[in-house]
Amino acid sequence: MSAAGHRDRTCPASATSTISPAPRSSDVDFIPRHLVIVGGSYIGLEFAQMYRRFGAEVTIVERKPNLLPREDEAISTAIGKILADEGIAIRTNASCISFARHGDDIAVNVDCESGAPEVVGSHLLLAMGRTPNTDDLGLDAAGIRTDAQGYIEVDDQLRTNVKGIWALGDCNGRGAFTHTSYNDYEILAANLLDGAERRVSSRIPGYALYIDPPLGRVGMTEREARASGRRILVSARPMDRVGRAVERDETKGLMTMVADADSREILGAAILGIEGDEAIHGILDVMNGRNDYELLKWAVPIHPTVSELIPTLVGDLKPA
Repeated sequence: MSAAGHRDRTCPASATSTISPAPRSSDVDFIPRHLVIVGGSYIGLEFAQMYRRFGAEVTIVERKPNLLPREDEAISTAIGKILADEGIAIRTNASCISFARHGDDIAVNVDCESGAPEVVGSHLLLAMGRTPNTDDLGLDAAGIRTDAQGYIEVDDQLRTNVKGIWALGDCNGRGAFTHTSYNDYEILAANLLDGAERRVSSRIPGYALYIDPPLGRVGMTEREARASGRRILVSARPMDRVGRAVERDETKGLMTMVADADSREILGAAILGIEGDEAIHGILDVMNGRNDYELLKWAVPIHPTVSELIPTLVGDLKPA
């Protein structure tokens, strides 16, 4: 985003990530003096920690009350503390964000409830979402429908509204991850070549936030589980109870889990901590099998690993 002379008084819901002043991506071979990142979700947080460790001063500006607004508050708070401990400034509750020239720098007006009303930085990174590059595909000529954001509309088997045309990957808005894009291919190949009836709705969503330590997430958050109307069980354990974390002296973070009290299936889990992006797969596999959570409770994981605390996490499930 260029530090233009006029004021851009907008509160955009979505934007493509850009660094300002806007060099070509291949030319970003310098360390910003002070990088202001607007957007406190995955891309914003990963770039924030990366540039802070490169040596830049970094400020994150987020409109919602917490970073990673889709996550439960306990996870968001823990991530905020991890980043703050590295010297990253965090400004949440930014009610309306605007930009103006400030000499050779950029002033980001945040209108937050506390703290200075603006943040002045040397460079700006907008990390508030993505827009699919579908506008130059000639979809209108083929009669293929898109939604208001430009994503190609597909059904549960990835069929568009035009017979014989399917849409896979980021363009359909059904995941926007490498692993979900590949799974789109697996679904389509199985249905077309093997006569299967695989569906996107059968996929249990899983993803990771690659800060240090990483966050591994699968399924519902506790907030989503409550909103579903189910009777739920919840559990949480700090990473300082994990043998591998203690051994490596990396005990920041926590594990959380939510389960259905009636079906006894795990609805979701998060591991924020060392190797959390790997350890979460043990839970994901049990969820894919639609197994009773007791299956994990009586497992005997290897010591010292991150996974060895998972049976304890399951054993602590209590009504919420």
